[in-house]
Formats: sequence, C-alpha cells, structure tokens
Amino acid sequence: MAESKYPRGLFFLVFTEFWERFGYYLMIGIFALYMTAEVSEGGFGWSNADAADIYGTFIAVAYLTPFMGGLLADLKLGYRFSITLGGILMGIGYCMLAIPEKWAFYTALTVMVVGNGFFKPNISTLLGNLFNDDRYRHKKDTGYNIFYMGINVGAFVCNFIAAIMRNKIGWHGAFLTAGIGMFIGVITFWLGMKHYKHVDVRRTPKPEDKPFLIQFGRTLLIGIGFATIGWFIPDNIMGSNSTDAFFMFCFPVIYFFASIYYKANAEEKKPLGTMFTIFIIVILFWAIFKQNGTALTTYAKYYTDREGPAQIEQTAKDFGFLESVKAENSETVQLDNQFRKTMGPNGEPLKHIDYPPYYKNLDVSKFPPKGESLNLFNTEIFQSVNPFFVVILTPLVIAFFAFKRRRNKEPTTATKIAYGLLVSALSVLVMIAAVYTSGNGMHKSSAWWLIGSYGVVTIGELLLSPMGLSMVSKLSPVRLTALMFGGWSLATSIGNKLSGVLAKNWDKFENKANYFWLNFALLMFAFLIMMLLLKRLNRVFKETS
Repeated sequence: MAESKYPRGLFFLVFTEFWERFGYYLMIGIFALYMTAEVSEGGFGWSNADAADIYGTFIAVAYLTPFMGGLLADLKLGYRFSITLGGILMGIGYCMLAIPEKWAFYTALTVMVVGNGFFKPNISTLLGNLFNDDRYRHKKDTGYNIFYMGINVGAFVCNFIAAIMRNKIGWHGAFLTAGIGMFIGVITFWLGMKHYKHVDVRRTPKPEDKPFLIQFGRTLLIGIGFATIGWFIPDNIMGSNSTDAFFMFCFPVIYFFASIYYKANAEEKKPLGTMFTIFIIVILFWAIFKQNGTALTTYAKYYTDREGPAQIEQTAKDFGFLESVKAENSETVQLDNQFRKTMGPNGEPLKHIDYPPYYKNLDVSKFPPKGESLNLFNTEIFQSVNPFFVVILTPLVIAFFAFKRRRNKEPTTATKIAYGLLVSALSVLVMIAAVYTSGNGMHKSSAWWLIGSYGVVTIGELLLSPMGLSMVSKLSPVRLTALMFGGWSLATSIGNKLSGVLAKNWDKFENKANYFWLNFALLMFAFLIMMLLLKRLNRVFKETS
C-alpha cells in the first residue's frame, strides 16, 4: 500500500474543526447583531458600545481558558478526552443562547468559554503530534495550512446558514443550528479516534511537577482574586468592569508564564524566549483583526451598500439570504456627521425620524415608497468574506512557499509572521480609502471596499496565524507543548479584548478615517518591532530546526 502524503488523522481533525468553527463563527457572526437588535426584534436592545464590550470580553475569555485546559490535558486528562468534553460543552452553550433570557445568555457564555478552554489548545497539540513522525515532520507548516484552510470552509458556510435561519425562524433557530454543528464535530472526532490514539501521549507526572501544579493552582486563585478587585474598582480604569477584571486576572497569569521562562534550563530558554517575544508582538494583530465582529460589522450594517445586482438579489431571496428593511417615512433627508444629526432638504434639523438607520445615508433615488421595503444582504454575510479568501488563497500560499522551499529560499516562520503584520496594516489603508470616498459616511460605501480589505487582511492572516501554531509546535519543550499552545491563546485573548476596547470607542470618532488610522499605526508599530528583532529570532529557529 502506498504511503500517505499526510497522516490520516489530519483529515478527521480538519473536519472536526470544520464543524467546531461552523458553530463558533455562526454564533459569533450574529452575536453583536443579536445584542444590539431591538427587544421587539428578539434582541436585547443594547448599545454598540455595550455590545462591543461584551463581545470583546467573551472572545478574550474564550481564548484565555485554553492555557488551563492545555495544562490539564498535558498532565491528567489527555487530549482526546479534553477535546470531547470541550466540544460537548460548547454545543450545550450554543443551544442555551436560543433561550431569550439574560440568565441563559450569561450562563451560555460561561459554558462556552470553559468548553473552548478544553477544545482549542488540545486539537492543535494533537495535530502537531501527528507531524512529529519523521515521515511528516518537514510538512508541518503545510499541515497547519491545510488545517487552517479546511476549518475556514466551515466559517464561510455558516453565515449563509445563519442568515437563512435568522430570516425564516429567528435568532433561536440560528443558535440551535450552531449547537447541532458542534455536536456533529464531536461525532466526527470520535470516528477518527484510531488515527490519533497513538499520539495522545500524556506526560507521566514527576515529583518536580508538584510545585509546578501548586503554582498553577495558586495562579488561578490569585487571578480570580485580582479579577474580583478589578470588577469592583470605582471609576473604571479601562472603561468597564469586565475590562478591568479581565486585565487584572491576566497579571498573575502572565507572571506564571514568565516564571516558566526564568526557571527553564539553558536549552529551553532560547525557544521559550522567542515564542514569548512573538506572543507579545502579535497581540496587536489580534486587536485589529478581531474587529470584524464589532467595528467592521457596524460599518457593514450602516455604512455599506448592502444591495446587489437584481439577479443575485433574486437568487439570494430564493435561498433566504436577504432581510427586509421597511421605509416607514419617505421624506428626503441627508446625513450630517455620522448619524448624529439629520437635516431636511433646506438644512433644517429633523428631530424625529421613524425609519431604520440604514436609510439615513442612502441615496434618495434608492428610497422605496413609504411602507415598502428594501431587500438587503444580511450583515453577517460579510463575515463569510474572510474565510472565503482563506479557502481561495491558502493553496496559493502553500504553492508559493513550496516553490521557495525547493530553492532553499523559504522564509523562516518568524519572517512570515513579520510580513503578515505588514500586509495586515495595508488592509487598514483600504478601509481608510473607503471612508474618504464615501465622504466620511455621508453616503453609502461600496461593498467592494470592505471585501477588498478582508481580502488583503486574509493574506496577512495566512502568513501569521497558522505560522504561529506551527511555531509553537516547533519550539515548545515536549513537556510544555499544550501549555504553550495555551500561551498562544493567551496572547490572542489579550488582543481580542483590546479589539473590544478599541471598537467600544467607534462612536467617539467623528471622522472614521482617524479610527482606522489608529489601527494602521498599531499594526505598523508591531511590524517595526518585529523587524528589529528578526535576525535574533531567525537564529533561534535555525538552531531549533
């Protein structure tokens, strides 16, 4: 029998993650929309700022718990059991969101972040272990690219399903669909169990592990205590109770990871130091990239022309991808200053407007008669643009680096990450151009600007995110592999929370171009720091490979 080019377990893990990402991105694609929807529409009616705060906190905590789940899997639970437990918990959490009560909403978020903590680091570790075989070791980067491409198919499909379920059934139908998808993922994982059973190797606890575990438990308790203090600090330091609590919790966790470095032997210190340096730098990437569910969703909903060609609209309507926005008042108005003020034809202020905000900067020629509706693509459909580009561009990225590898000119993992930061910064320039060409929101921006920005940032993402996973698998000491994947998730978590902090200030920027200029400056800062350290980082990669 011919030897497989890739370990057979890879494809079961890809399809497991396909369904996990299907559920997660279906939920996250409508999360902010659900929170800000009027109570009469089945939502909670919260402000954009409050929704951004909750959104940022959720995606931050969801990526914070993996460092705990990773350690427990390393020493006690094993990777397969942890993945199964995490998947079941997440499925339950998605289904609970279908209950339109605040107690169910917050309980669901708690269940989901715990489940993600067990699932996220351990499926990446299991994948990395499959490629530790000498037959496949040289294909580890490519393996993670395939993994990344496969799971993004789920992220692409899910938003269309979300739109159909939301339009035809309601919010609860969409959330239940996410839960069902997650349960299918767990079943898929079970079906492939024999292909990765041999790499689910737990480390035998040693006497020196006891102080380490005691320190870990102490870190959690101190973190909870710090978070409690942060929640009750008068006059929030960083804008909200949840933000203060999150960063206060992170302080002892960061100290815990720093102590691992300082207690490591000389052989382990270089790769650990390299990883931690890159962890810190990429925080700013996640702070910008993860605004797709907040600031960019707001831009898509209110600032972007969501109509399409008639034939495409008819097809979308047949499938259920379009939502109706009724014109309750057909009086001509113009937007002045980002939805804050509106004026009549002669410049007189209009205080009472009884039609949806989408109309406020819409070309008058597109206004339907009073009482009729515009059919618009659901806002969440834009969340499928990024995974679409991941699927399309991943084979090109793989082919490009394979070409460079054959000529012994393939960039190191650190170099790829540096270029990822630069390309991501360029994507923000596309949004700046969108703001300028639309008169700072005075009229609708073409959807192609948003699509173009997602296309460029996807190239940056492909150079950075799967490379980060590959880096951890390459550089981590065997005894700490899953924990280091948790460290990568910790960096992602902090970046995710910062994305919510930034997005919460969206309404405070009169000129939206300045908001995006800030994002551009942050990414360029990260890129320049990376370039200054690149020679040193590359040296460690070469010594470790």
